[in-house]
Amino acid sequence: MSPVVVPPVGARIRRARTAQGMSLRALAREVGVSASLVSQIETGKSQPSVSTLYAITTALAIPVESLFDTEDEPTPAPAPAPVGAPPGEGTVLHALAAFAADPRRRIGPLVSGGEREVLELDSGVVWERLGRVPGTDVDFLLVTYRPGGASSGTGALMRHAGTEYGYLTSGELVLTLGFDEYVIRPGDAVSFESATPHRYRNDGDEPAVGVWFVFSMP
Repeated sequence: MSPVVVPPVGARIRRARTAQGMSLRALAREVGVSASLVSQIETGKSQPSVSTLYAITTALAIPVESLFDTEDEPTPAPAPAPVGAPPGEGTVLHALAAFAADPRRRIGPLVSGGEREVLELDSGVVWERLGRVPGTDVDFLLVTYRPGGASSGTGALMRHAGTEYGYLTSGELVLTLGFDEYVIRPGDAVSFESATPHRYRNDGDEPAVGVWFVFSMP
């Protein structure tokens, strides 16, 4: 039994953008990419990288978690971030708690390999949702970086709200964290504030696979 492949995220991004009355060009300006790229993502011709996905969901104030939703029900928009808050604060990951409050979206307590919902992202990255408990604010994922894969295809570092915990089970990853660089090997674990600029990449010839949590305290 194959994991459940989540429909392309572009339609959900477009729905959130149009619901807010934001033009395609305005979203592109907020994210810092071309309007053409946003259009390609929305029409399913291109998938966003991890960093672009976080930037888009931050600009639209929608939870990353909602992009896994296989139902067509709209997700309630979270409260806007306080004025002057850092990018992502009170939006992307903080909104996970509000989304998780919906008891219909409980994932688990047992999730088999064939039941996992999967997001295929750009630059060789795959997210598989391992579980979800209503009322919590933890993003619980099995993450795969294919050979040559990276969280940003352009080499740009990303930052978002939350605290990140990762444990690598196979392969090898390079983590750029601020001005430092770390090689993560099987059995290694990382933890840091996600607001610190960071990027993952796989320079090896085999997939790098690990379990990741992103925790955000409301």
